[in-house]
Amino acid sequence: MNKNIKHITILLVAIIAIHVLSSKIFKRFDLTVDNRYTLSASAINIIKDIESPIVVDVFLSGDDFPSEFRRLQKETKQLLEEFSAKNSHILFNFINPLEDESTRERNIQQLAQRGLTPMQLSVQESGKATQAVIFPWALASYNNQTVIIPLIKNKIGASQQELVTNSVQHLEYAFSDGFSKLTKPKRRKIAILKGNNQLEDKYIADFVKKLGTYYFIAPFTLDSVASKPQKTLKDIQAYDLIISAKPTEAFTEKEKLVLDQFTMNGGKSLWLVDAVAMEKDSLYNDTGHNFAVTRDLNLTDFFFKYGVRINPLIVSTLYSAPITLAIGEGSESQFQPLRWPYSPLAASNSNHPIVNNLNLVKFDFANQIDTLKNDINKTILLKTAPLTTLEGTPREISLDLVTKKPDPARFNKGPQTLAVLLEGEFTSIYNNRIKPFQLPEEKNKSLSTKMIVIADGDVIKNDVIKNNPQELGFDRWTGKTYGNKEFLLNAVNYLLDDDGLINIRSKEIALAFLDQQKIAAQKSKWQLTNIALPLVLLTVFGLGFNYFRKKKYAS
Repeated sequence: MNKNIKHITILLVAIIAIHVLSSKIFKRFDLTVDNRYTLSASAINIIKDIESPIVVDVFLSGDDFPSEFRRLQKETKQLLEEFSAKNSHILFNFINPLEDESTRERNIQQLAQRGLTPMQLSVQESGKATQAVIFPWALASYNNQTVIIPLIKNKIGASQQELVTNSVQHLEYAFSDGFSKLTKPKRRKIAILKGNNQLEDKYIADFVKKLGTYYFIAPFTLDSVASKPQKTLKDIQAYDLIISAKPTEAFTEKEKLVLDQFTMNGGKSLWLVDAVAMEKDSLYNDTGHNFAVTRDLNLTDFFFKYGVRINPLIVSTLYSAPITLAIGEGSESQFQPLRWPYSPLAASNSNHPIVNNLNLVKFDFANQIDTLKNDINKTILLKTAPLTTLEGTPREISLDLVTKKPDPARFNKGPQTLAVLLEGEFTSIYNNRIKPFQLPEEKNKSLSTKMIVIADGDVIKNDVIKNNPQELGFDRWTGKTYGNKEFLLNAVNYLLDDDGLINIRSKEIALAFLDQQKIAAQKSKWQLTNIALPLVLLTVFGLGFNYFRKKKYAS
């Protein structure tokens, strides 16, 4: 009896010990080929020091939307479980704002006012087409701050399955980015260059506002270079990155030396430069035409020394964004999108984190970039489609072009480079040259640094309606949103990244989906197969078993 009690006691102690250990020791295993449920080191680094709750409200909830988006819902939940497993302060809820019919419209209005616009879907399942509304958004709150996290990664021309695949691939970046904005204080400083007739503030307002959620932003004028070059150089070195958005006035040698020495000291830079003077707005006049001419910014030797050349050639392509014009007269006129070869749409097949899984980027009167041989590492970020031609200057550009059918044989110049990333140790353009002013500490070889050159200033330019800046990349006439803002944000994140956040974008995830059309067409066949075939096999087995049994035991 005592022996039994002893055994029972040992068993109970062992069960309790196993229970305690199992609650303390916890391990998740990711058995997927692409490690989709394994958080990147950068993502873990962002959340590891969080010591108070981050509450994530996910509005992608419900059962009446397409199977593809139910997949996105599932992947979102599993990813948040991974974040929560790494840091228990990350809490999440799934909320369906459309569940209660009595509050449905009010919820839609309130969420839309916060920038969480609903998404209309066409659902085709079981051979039937219906409409569904979803909110592919999440709100993350931390210490009285809230950020919006998009769950959908748009891409022009993508099917719903491709949209979901892109979105799932983007989820870890989206949540890591949101958590980073909530928990990481701003550290980097960006100077928006002024003084060379760059774009007015209202035309870059949307992108600068977006940048302001990550970095300190300030204007910086080079006007003082003329009288106080050494002080200007010292002041600009307080910044980590400079952005020059479509300068139209030539740079002086003193200004170039300041910018060159900024680079030599490890400063990063983003250049959006036009080598041809031509504005789309200048075409909307009584004549409907204008002349494109070369724009001399005195930067040819500047970029040449660093390894690129922006040629004063206009890129014309058959794969471009349309121009919207009023067709007809008076009250009968209607706005129509028309073929326009001077707004190239650029993309990349590269898996570089700046352009990986990126929507098409829209340019206007872009120029061609050549890369030159030197010790700098060059990465082509964006290229046009192959069907292109190059047009020299001076050249008349007319809206009458929309009435003419293009000759495909003319567009035979192949893909044209429009954006390049330069990385390495740069050589000063004033190396072995007389300097325009004395330097207190001259550098002819840079620290390791980065620079991005884009051959079009309009990439950063947002529309302005009644003096109100619009969203960068959004075309109000076609309703399409191009990837301009995301591309530029990725570019700046890459140039300044110290947490490795941008590298999360390189993660590749492959999702398999069922073919809904095939399911509808073969539904009866497979239902019959799954129900009738087992019954037939069971009947055959039973008859065969009885037959052989009677034969064996028959007297």
